[in-house]
Amino acid sequence: MERGTLRVYLGAAPGVGKTFAMLQEGHRRAARGTDVVVGYVETHGRARTAEALEGLEVLPRRRVAYKGTVQEELDVEAVLARGPEVVLVDELAHTNVPGSGCEKRWQDVERLLDAGVEVVTTVNIQHLESLNDVTEAITGVRQRETVPDEVVRAADQIELVDMSPQALRRRMAHGNVYAPDLVDAALSQYFREGNLTALRELALLWLADRVEEGLERYRHEHRIDSTWPARERIVVPVSAGPESSTLMRRAARIASRGAGGEWLALYVTRPDGLTSVLPDQLAALRAKAEELGGTLHTVVGDDPAEAILDVARAENATQLIIGASRRGRVGTLLRPGVGERVIAAAGDIDIHIVTHDYARSGARWRPPEALSRRRRVLGLVFAVLAPVLVSLVLLSVSDMEGLPTEAMTLMVVVVATALIGGLVPAVVAALSSGLLLNVLFTPPVHTITIAEPANAAAIVIFVLVGIAVATVVDTAARRTAQAARARAEADALVVLSHSLLHAGDDLDGLLASACELFNARGAAILRRDQHDVEQVVAAHGSAPVSAEAADAATAIDERTTLVLDGARLPASDRGLLNAYAAYVKVMEERRAATAAEVERLRLEETDRTRTALLAAVSHDLRSPLAAVKVAVSSLRAPDIRWSAQDEADLLETIEESTDRLAALVANLLDMSRINTGSVRVALTEVPLGSTVHRAIGSLEGGGRIEVDLDPDLVVLADAGLLDRVVANVCENALRYTPAEARIRIDAACAGGRVVLRVADSGPGVPERDQHRLFAPFQRLGDVPQGDGVGLGLAVARGFTEAMGGTISTEETPGGGLTFVVELRIPDLRIAGKEAP
Repeated sequence: MERGTLRVYLGAAPGVGKTFAMLQEGHRRAARGTDVVVGYVETHGRARTAEALEGLEVLPRRRVAYKGTVQEELDVEAVLARGPEVVLVDELAHTNVPGSGCEKRWQDVERLLDAGVEVVTTVNIQHLESLNDVTEAITGVRQRETVPDEVVRAADQIELVDMSPQALRRRMAHGNVYAPDLVDAALSQYFREGNLTALRELALLWLADRVEEGLERYRHEHRIDSTWPARERIVVPVSAGPESSTLMRRAARIASRGAGGEWLALYVTRPDGLTSVLPDQLAALRAKAEELGGTLHTVVGDDPAEAILDVARAENATQLIIGASRRGRVGTLLRPGVGERVIAAAGDIDIHIVTHDYARSGARWRPPEALSRRRRVLGLVFAVLAPVLVSLVLLSVSDMEGLPTEAMTLMVVVVATALIGGLVPAVVAALSSGLLLNVLFTPPVHTITIAEPANAAAIVIFVLVGIAVATVVDTAARRTAQAARARAEADALVVLSHSLLHAGDDLDGLLASACELFNARGAAILRRDQHDVEQVVAAHGSAPVSAEAADAATAIDERTTLVLDGARLPASDRGLLNAYAAYVKVMEERRAATAAEVERLRLEETDRTRTALLAAVSHDLRSPLAAVKVAVSSLRAPDIRWSAQDEADLLETIEESTDRLAALVANLLDMSRINTGSVRVALTEVPLGSTVHRAIGSLEGGGRIEVDLDPDLVVLADAGLLDRVVANVCENALRYTPAEARIRIDAACAGGRVVLRVADSGPGVPERDQHRLFAPFQRLGDVPQGDGVGLGLAVARGFTEAMGGTISTEETPGGGLTFVVELRIPDLRIAGKEAP
């Protein structure tokens, strides 16, 4: 079955007349004899919309019960059973009531289209999924009902229902859109003129892009290569030269003269990638293009002129902006440049030749010399002497005489010269070899004249072939050197990328790598302070202390510089040095991001602690204070005479509540000291046994604790802090252990440390929750309100770590939880008591 077609009426805002236009289309179709039905139309109480609905067949809606109400939705089954040619469905982005079948109305529409029914529907621009964030930023209202862009984009016809913001606001004021009591609020909020103007522009631009896609599709289907100047499109070929900024600025000015003008910068790179611009140069071009309102595109092509024209035709460009050639007129006549070849083949694309400071200057970019100066000088010497020596040898060997033999032998000399010294010495060798062939081996010998025309032609061909071969050999040598350098750069960049992914903030290692790669004596990172005084951030080797004293330097940012000592870098190595600078910048940014994340986590923890503190203190401070106040008020009541027992009970209540307050305040102060890092630790030799007995002696129910400790066991700790650690751990064990159960404390030396264990036989803690035990304000299990705020174990951990120890938990054999506190041994004489 052939799929139905979809027609969408697109509006910029509610009230522009989408539904009315859809109904008018339905009347037109029906008047032509088309079977048209209304599947779902929402009039919103608008009189004109209700009038437009009259005369059209309206199908019954599906009624869905939802949360005690009955909602009406599009009845897809009723439409399919009716089988019309065209169905009108309003509000494409609508979300159906649960139980309606499909979740979204656009999915209902897809079912109708698949069944061969033509659908006419409506949607506002703010309901498109890709523009949801944009419209929210404009209007301040987030639309929860959206439709995927591809659904609307796939429509066979999209028609914009347009209305100026002023006209829509007049409709609103006249009560044609919303009820009168809603008009003022709507006009002052969503329907402000600025909002409506922005939404209208958004709708126009989105539809213009869809029209452009349709035009490109039509041109492709009909194989139309010529330019259709529906709007101005400008292509600007750019290079690494400084004139590229001039060309892009001119393109931006031309594009801004007409509405809808676009321009793009184009960089063509070779397939082998050996003569491409450096990454930072390409990034600068891209940034400049975006700053001027364009975009930068890169393509690969053997012939730049052909690649430029291919892109221009593919983009349906109307104009090309090309910089005036740097070469002189003679050079242009002998070998046309890219601009001349583009002009010759541009066809109906307009070409603008823009002059600049470097035009006709002859200052062409030349590739860097692949050979050293020493080799070029050696090549020139070889080009002068080698042909003479070889010619003398050929003259002395009579059986090797003959022009072909002498020519091929001297050709070998030309090739060898090209391999040794490059192109210029090879050309000199070719010319001198041709002259020697003429004088010494071509009759009449020892004269410049040549008797046979064939010999003259042979010598000319020899010289030309020699120059051609020398050019090929020199080019191959340059390409080989460039390829080797490119591979070395790629390898270095791979190492840098790997380091960036896996290494930390090892600036010294990075500088050492730079010294090794560039064969430098030293490297440093310098940063200027607010007084422009350079300070060394990191250094390796004999690093320079200022940028002026460095042999090579590159900027990392506005105030930071990477400098090398003992490395004279050619221009081709600047890219690698810039890569190292970029890596340093990434490391600095990562370090700053890490510090910011640590600070964020600290602030988050502080905020969480403050919130938990307020929540805990709100009850746990108020309860004992209330008990004290009630007891004191009762004792002071003049109209009540208390018995001695009653007074004792009230005083006991006051004492217990005061103790709870004192313990709570002590824990809060201790936690505050731990969080701020202000815990003062005085480490001394502390007898463990007496400390444990003293700590549990002050605890209620301490008699249930069995202590099995060596009286001679000594730890390196702060006596006061250790007392608090033991007391808090034991108090926690007493709270969770049944009254009839016992708690055991023992200790032993192991691995140069004293391991203290406090084992209870309570309910224990699941392994997944054990890490939460030492977090502040954590109370696991069924703990009555007012029974502490969950700070005791957090304080115990903080004090233990401050003394250089650790505290952890493990399951007690037979059930329960064991706290394991590890502390250091003061000296070696105690180590002799280690347990096996």
